[in-house]
Amino acid sequence: MGILYMEEEKLFKLDTPRTTYCIGLIDREGFLGHVYYGRKIENVQGASALMRVYEHPMTPETNARDRLSFLDNFPAEYSAHGVGDYRESSVRVRSALGHSAVLLTYESHEIYRGKESLAGLPATFGGENEVTTLSVTCRDRALGLRAVLSYSVFEDTDAIARSVRFFNDSDQPVFLEKAMSACLDMDDRDFDMITLHGSWARERRMDRRRVSHGKHAVSSLRGEPGHQEHPFLALLEHTATQTRGDVYGFSFVYSGNFRMQTEKNQFDSVRVTVGIEPEDFSWKLAPGESFQTPEAILVFSGEGLGGMSRAYHDLYRKHLIRSPYRNKKRPILINNWEATYFDFDEEKLLDIAREAAGLGIEMLVMDDGWFGNRFDDNRALGDWQVNEEKLKGGLKKLVDGVNALGMEFGIWFEPEMVSPDSNLYREHPDWAIAVPGRTPGLARNQYVLDISRREVRECILEQMFAVLHSANIKYVKWDMNRPLSDLGSAAAEADRQGELYHRYVLGMYEMQERLLAEFPELLLENCSGGGARFDPGMLYYSPQIWCSDDTDAIERLAIQEGTALVYPLSAMGAHVSVCPNHAVGRNTPFETRGFVALAGTFGYELDVTGLSKEDKAMVGRQTAMYHKFNDLVREGDYYRIASYGDNHLYDCFQVVSKDKKESLVFYVQVLGEPSRHSRILRLQGLCGDAIYHLYEADMQGEGRSIVKDTDREYSGQLLENGGIILERLWGDFRAKLIWLTQD
Repeated sequence: MGILYMEEEKLFKLDTPRTTYCIGLIDREGFLGHVYYGRKIENVQGASALMRVYEHPMTPETNARDRLSFLDNFPAEYSAHGVGDYRESSVRVRSALGHSAVLLTYESHEIYRGKESLAGLPATFGGENEVTTLSVTCRDRALGLRAVLSYSVFEDTDAIARSVRFFNDSDQPVFLEKAMSACLDMDDRDFDMITLHGSWARERRMDRRRVSHGKHAVSSLRGEPGHQEHPFLALLEHTATQTRGDVYGFSFVYSGNFRMQTEKNQFDSVRVTVGIEPEDFSWKLAPGESFQTPEAILVFSGEGLGGMSRAYHDLYRKHLIRSPYRNKKRPILINNWEATYFDFDEEKLLDIAREAAGLGIEMLVMDDGWFGNRFDDNRALGDWQVNEEKLKGGLKKLVDGVNALGMEFGIWFEPEMVSPDSNLYREHPDWAIAVPGRTPGLARNQYVLDISRREVRECILEQMFAVLHSANIKYVKWDMNRPLSDLGSAAAEADRQGELYHRYVLGMYEMQERLLAEFPELLLENCSGGGARFDPGMLYYSPQIWCSDDTDAIERLAIQEGTALVYPLSAMGAHVSVCPNHAVGRNTPFETRGFVALAGTFGYELDVTGLSKEDKAMVGRQTAMYHKFNDLVREGDYYRIASYGDNHLYDCFQVVSKDKKESLVFYVQVLGEPSRHSRILRLQGLCGDAIYHLYEADMQGEGRSIVKDTDREYSGQLLENGGIILERLWGDFRAKLIWLTQD
């Protein structure tokens, strides 16, 4: 496995364990073309013909009169702008003379073991024995613009990481007005397109539609990916399912504005481009300066959507998440937000902690309202000093009291925001992002701090560090509750205002990097009004991200299904909350809420002191359930059995250990039906020759065991091909958790 350059054919061959990606070089100009991406091919002799360069209009070298027709046909590996390729470009510039044309052609290449980090950006990683990288240097000689296209392939995962770094080798500034991270051209194969859409409290719903002629894009201009769209796109054969068919996945390791786009042209070829949203983007490259694009992750699966998902899960667990918590259980936490909102003091928090500690909960997280004059959400953001009217005796006294109960302590921050009613804003109004002469728009009665400025970052980090050093704090929830608007920086020059969106994201990354350097054992959880910043870039800094502010178990079925299409279950912040649910008012069984939250990080978002005796008993059994099954949930392979979004009746998925010796089947009956047979579920991912013993989770029982033996055994082949019978449950919103083990 790895990367090979075939000199005679002028062909680059990139291999992952089960896929092959080929790039071809043609013509004396060095056009770099896409040849093939799909199932692994050992011998690719003759593959260059797939670029159709021997058909009309031929290459410019042999047919200069039809150069434009060639460029508009050629399957470009990184597409040009303004020179004859009329499809979506990968790069656009504004030169010192005001021109926008750019065409990058091959100059040289290097193949090496390992993978370099991307300065200031999150990116996948791997050692010399885990990853191989191809760097192709291309140049536009008229502009003096050089670009290095990077491709990294992993020894253990079917994924390819792509990025581009631009260099200005001229003596004049060049403005990048578009700088995509990846481009892929291929023939249409009756493709569908899947994207993830939503809104606050209903994030990442799967949207599948046909790819027709023209352009189809999802993007964000919010300064973050947002609740509405997501930096992911999949192309798949129209007949593809979870278990069969060819699927191409594109995921963007970035936490700001993005664009994921397909374009089907007049010749029925499809171009996919992935990168920073070009609208409102401009980057001044002075002579000698460089610009690095974020990373795009490409995955091909010949085993349907499930194969794509498992490849992304493996890659992000092994080669993106860096936290010391990556491969170990996270503490079961209880967050006081839905329990108290702003109405709390140290005694209320200690009451919650005392009750929680006795039920197996391991950490208390103090959410919004502990600082400055923060008695509601209209004030005090930016004033990160402990409010000792609420917390009498100070933060350390509270934390010591929680620690004395055997629990750890966590705390909430919203570092990127400022309230107009705050000491920070009164002292530094120019630190808020705003356009001179315009009154900036408020959202949640707050402005956005210009963290592209070093002095702003320093001020906020200094306050955060003082708080975190003052007590034994093990966890931070980093929130962001509004998008960006009114883009203007009081510190940036006029010709660099277009850099603000990206510099803002770079500033946020620097702040999180410094936070983790100062507190290397800290468990960081990112959040943005729920799931507006659930993206691969944030996983580089935090091993888990708050999935959604909607904690209703039934709503979470669709939210967590869409999230698990790309991200491992271990990344999804998921809690058991009180009923009626605060987002939708629905009542669901406490047992069901626990099973759904188990398919994530698992915790609680309620006032445990107000629970019934029966629910408190179930909390104790649920925390035991977490400890029994979390290693499997965190590290196992994910298989989607049925989708509530498709059938409107029930939801089912499965997690299988890497050695296939055990599995968990999660089943939720959303709606009960009368006069129906039992349901047959055909499982996946098991060892066909093995015999599996079946247990059911027992949250209602007594005693120490949280599973009950069914005295049933099945072969793996029978479970996969024949299935398992599941009796209909009585009532709506009922759930079962089934454990299969080779014992």
